[in-house]
Amino acid sequence: MNKPEGFTTITPYMFVDNAEAFVTFLKTAFDANELSRTLQGQRIANVLLQINDSMLFVSEATESYPAMASAYYIYVENVNTGMQKALAAGGQLEMDIMDMPYGDRQGGIRDNWGNIWWISQRMINESYQ
Repeated sequence: MNKPEGFTTITPYMFVDNAEAFVTFLKTAFDANELSRTLQGQRIANVLLQINDSMLFVSEATESYPAMASAYYIYVENVNTGMQKALAAGGQLEMDIMDMPYGDRQGGIRDNWGNIWWISQRMINESYQ
């Protein structure tokens, strides 16, 4: 299979209203790095972002491709710091940080676009399998 370097088999593609503000949120909350941007006039056709070792695309919602919220599970180095950054960037608390039975320490926020972000730190050196 041929795919660009740094990409996994599945890459999220997010359609949101006010994509510029959403890109800023991702940069502030999760240290996203903008790799490329394509505009159609003033509208963001797509922005490619990298968060650590993951890629994602963001596009301004349109009538043909309306905004849709989703949920994302994001691993961070330190869940306390990750939650603080996401909340400071405008996220609303969805779930306090707690130890989960599957070995993650996790909390959650909901961003202003309706997406839920499960911010997690792996606490054990074991796989899910």
